[in-house]
Amino acid sequence: MAAATQQMSSLPSGLRICTTVPDILYLPELVFGGLVWILVASTYVTTPNPQGWVMFVSVFCFVMTFLWLIIFACGGHKNSSAWATADFIYHLIAVIFYLSASVTLAFVTIGMNTISIAAPYDKYYKIDIAAVVFSYVATLLYFIHCILSAVRWKSF
Repeated sequence: MAAATQQMSSLPSGLRICTTVPDILYLPELVFGGLVWILVASTYVTTPNPQGWVMFVSVFCFVMTFLWLIIFACGGHKNSSAWATADFIYHLIAVIFYLSASVTLAFVTIGMNTISIAAPYDKYYKIDIAAVVFSYVATLLYFIHCILSAVRWKSF
């Protein structure tokens, strides 16, 4: 128990980010965020479609998570409590952004189903369903990371 408390009260650097909680979640966040980005980019977009917000969120969170991963891997945080606070705040913002994007994407996808599923639109509908699923998985990963970052922040 003491080792787990000590591990949560410091910020990892180097390859330790691949073995410590919550930092091990960076890679799945990148994978699922990248999948959302790719799937939304490959779907059919009509003019009054709010999928631009979904694209912004997925690209923003992908880039910021990648930068966060690099900063932590290089040890740029210097084990400062301010970085633990920033980690918690970033993941809280990412959760809020991804949750709003996931709900928006699900709403658009339901709207695509009610219009009509003709042969060319069926493919886009299925792509949107996959994007919604991966978007909610990314939201869950960011939420778990946010909670664990808050625990680490409080133990600093």
